[in-house]
Amino acid sequence: MEKKVYTLLIFPGAHGKIRRLQLPFYVAHVVLALSVVGIIAIAVLANTYARMLLKVSNYNDLRSEREALKTQNRTLETVMTQTNAKLDSLQSLAADVALTYGFGEARRPRFPEALLALATQTNSTMESSYHASLYAFNLIKGASMNPSRDSLARGLFSTPRLDGPGLPSLWPVRGQITAGFGQRMDPFSGEGAFHAGLDIAAPFGSTVEVTADGIVVQAGRESGYGNEIIIDHGFGVTTRYGHLSKIFVIVGEKVQRGQVIGAVGMTGRTTGPHLHYEVLVHETPVNPTKYLGG
Repeated sequence: MEKKVYTLLIFPGAHGKIRRLQLPFYVAHVVLALSVVGIIAIAVLANTYARMLLKVSNYNDLRSEREALKTQNRTLETVMTQTNAKLDSLQSLAADVALTYGFGEARRPRFPEALLALATQTNSTMESSYHASLYAFNLIKGASMNPSRDSLARGLFSTPRLDGPGLPSLWPVRGQITAGFGQRMDPFSGEGAFHAGLDIAAPFGSTVEVTADGIVVQAGRESGYGNEIIIDHGFGVTTRYGHLSKIFVIVGEKVQRGQVIGAVGMTGRTTGPHLHYEVLVHETPVNPTKYLGG
């Protein structure tokens, strides 16, 4: 039986000798099949590569969007922090004014012009400041209608009887004031923040004295403040002593002005040994330097 073959003629040149190449029939079909398979494989690889490029492009877009969202989130956190600091400042100012002027409960109060100006101010370049001021104005307005509504209202329309041993006028520890009351640059975040008290630097282990007669309502660990003591002096007035290395009192104990209650330390959120001291009226911080003696 005669075998079927394919004959290929090869012409090497004008003067070269013609060559013949005979391929069996099945070999030609194998070569053709391999060619088809190769073409299909190349097409599949090209499609896979194109899809991979598309996924990489989508991933890059998602990563860019994520970075943009993280930037927006940081911006919003900064604005929120600034707004909260302004609210704290306004609330503290309102309580401080109430403590100073002693608004009566039986008559409609007349707020100082400085407080009204602060509460109604607008700032075209800082919308958050406007909203903070408007919030404070509405808070003060509502408080005047219902003085018993909340702690700030009670602070605005009551007159704590602070005198004698009940007045927190004693220095809790002698040292240099390294951070005052009000707005300051946070040493950890580097952003503006409201500081609710005084930081008084003193050697580690220095004794801390209570600034007025009262009862211990907190003596233990608290996030941020580390070891802290809170004393209730009555009439809505409390004092806070933070970052202590030692606590010498217990909850419920009665303490007298000048009694040693703890020792200076650097527990909690602090960069060095000091005492964080606060005066609060109905849970609203006020400036402690107003009461401290010389």
